[in-house]
Order: sequence, then C-alpha cells, then structure tokens
Amino acid sequence: MRRRKPREMEADLDMTTFINLMVVLLAFLLVTSAFTELSMLQVNLPSGGAGAGGAEARKPLVLEVSIYDDRFIVADRQSGPLKIIPATAKGQDFKELTAFLTTIKENYPAMTEITLLLEPTTNYDTLIHTMDSVRYKPKMVNGTWVKGALFPDIGIGDAPEHPGGKV
Repeated sequence: MRRRKPREMEADLDMTTFINLMVVLLAFLLVTSAFTELSMLQVNLPSGGAGAGGAEARKPLVLEVSIYDDRFIVADRQSGPLKIIPATAKGQDFKELTAFLTTIKENYPAMTEITLLLEPTTNYDTLIHTMDSVRYKPKMVNGTWVKGALFPDIGIGDAPEHPGGKV
C-alpha cells in the first residue's frame, strides 16, 4: 500500500520583518521629503501695449531690461534708454544692474513690475542671474543679510535687434 502524503501544513507568514521594513522606509521618506524643495519662479508675459489709448492711466515708468551678449540696456518703454551697462571681462555686470535698479526703486518705491527682453541666443544661466538681480537686493538688517524686494513682478519678451547690428 501506498502511503498517503500527510496534509501539508499551512505555513504561518511572519509579517514582522516586512512591517519593520515598511516603518523604517516610511520614516526615511518623511524625513528626506522635508529637505527636498522645489524652486519655482513666477513669470508674466509682457502686456500687448496696444490697448485703448485713454482707458488706462499712464504709468510714470515702464521698466525694461534688454539682455544682450555684451551689455544690458535699462530703458523706459515710454521714453527710451536710461542706462547702458556694458559687460565686464568676466561676463555681465549684475552688480551694476542691481545698483542702478536700486536707485530707480528709491525714486519709484511703489513700482514692482519689470520686463526682461532676451535675445534668442541668451543662455539660461544669464536669464536666471538677471532675474535674481532685478528681483532682490541683499541688505543688512540687524546684522543679518536679508533679501529686499526690488521688482518682483517679472515679464519676459523678445529683445529688439542688437543696437550695433549683429555682434
């Protein structure tokens, strides 16, 4: 006679190790998620400028910064260039741009808008550094450096052709 196989015993699943792993993993994910921050810049498109003539009150100053490979041109859209800031041997002069915009901010403290006009060949790094230069000015408050707002509302558009032609 053949022996019958004994009924297989049902195995008990030991979930302790798996639960321990999940607890550690959950704690790890919660701790590391606090250190990951996304940085997002809000950018506005420039207004068309072709609205009803007398419908809007004329702004005292409409700032534009044209970014070229060899200079910045800070201009008022209504009256023309205010200052040309040539590039240095190391690249664009962001400190001079911030210093000039600080003097404008002192004269027009309620202004928050500025438009950056870019050449098609402007690289991303130059754009971000320029945005940082026009948005904030570091200043010392009670022995601590803080970011003072200059022109936080930034619009982006296409720059006109380089004033000196193709460079």
